[in-house]
Amino acid sequence: MRDLADRLLAWDTFAVASVVGVRGSAPRDLGAAMAVSSTGEVIGSVSGGCVEGAVYELALRVLATGQPVLESFGYSDSDAFAVGLTCGGELDVLVQRDSPSLRACLRAAQEGRPVMVRHPLPGGGEFVEHWDSPPRLLVFGAIDYAAAVADIGRFLGYRVTVCDARPVFATPQRFPAAHEVVVDWPHRYLASTYTDSRTAVVVLTHDPKFDVPVLLEALRMPLAFVGALGSRRTHRERLERLREAGLSQAELSRLRSPIGLDLGGRSPEETAVSIAAELIALRHGGTGAPLTDIDSPIHPTRSSREAPRGVDLPQRRRDEGRPAALAAAGDPAGVCRP
Repeated sequence: MRDLADRLLAWDTFAVASVVGVRGSAPRDLGAAMAVSSTGEVIGSVSGGCVEGAVYELALRVLATGQPVLESFGYSDSDAFAVGLTCGGELDVLVQRDSPSLRACLRAAQEGRPVMVRHPLPGGGEFVEHWDSPPRLLVFGAIDYAAAVADIGRFLGYRVTVCDARPVFATPQRFPAAHEVVVDWPHRYLASTYTDSRTAVVVLTHDPKFDVPVLLEALRMPLAFVGALGSRRTHRERLERLREAGLSQAELSRLRSPIGLDLGGRSPEETAVSIAAELIALRHGGTGAPLTDIDSPIHPTRSSREAPRGVDLPQRRRDEGRPAALAAAGDPAGVCRP
């Protein structure tokens, strides 16, 4: 629901449906949300299309009555027109009307503050969500590739910063998708800004005077992802410079370079998709292989996500000896009770 905050707060009245229970394979995870305004406008999704029609009708009913509803949806093959999940899983969906406390939660999320949201369930009990502040994506190098990476990074829910020491290139007009554009030396900015174990660093300069200092800083920090653009020759030369600067083999093994998955693209937009694909695969333990070549479930159950085994990428093999990231620092989450 956090990702819908801007639109929801612009509406006078709405009903919002949230996935509060998942059993088996399902297209959306816990917390996925769909909202309906008083005029019938719809945003979001709870199942990728399987049960949205039925949830829409429930939302209209909640808007009319003000009473929350908890509904379960499962697989149905006896009737071609029955509402159900064709993937075979089951969902529990809570539909509730907006309230002052829910709006307060959404405003806090809109401001980037972590929030714990407690949703009372009809019949007793509650569903608890923790809305973290968005993870950061720090893009170093104000080039055309950076604009494409900023676009897709914001689309994926990152708070995007583009940083470059050259003021003529580092302008908000060139990077409208970035939340902030910073004119500073990359290594100096990285050393001074807030980062945590979810932060991703993408270095696009492929210029030694910029990328070597910032990578020296990044590879010694407990970050989620550190990647750098460049050819294989550039990568070998960069590794040698970093080694000469004092980085250990364990620290060098954290560098994902050349950055991205092998998709065969060349344009800035295609390169950004390749970089985003590697970020997603790392975050969720994906394989990066075509789904047609894999027999495992497309939507892993929660238990299988608890110990993800990712792709057999070269970078993944190098990661086996990577030290664990430190826990993220930050303000304690506020608690909201819609």
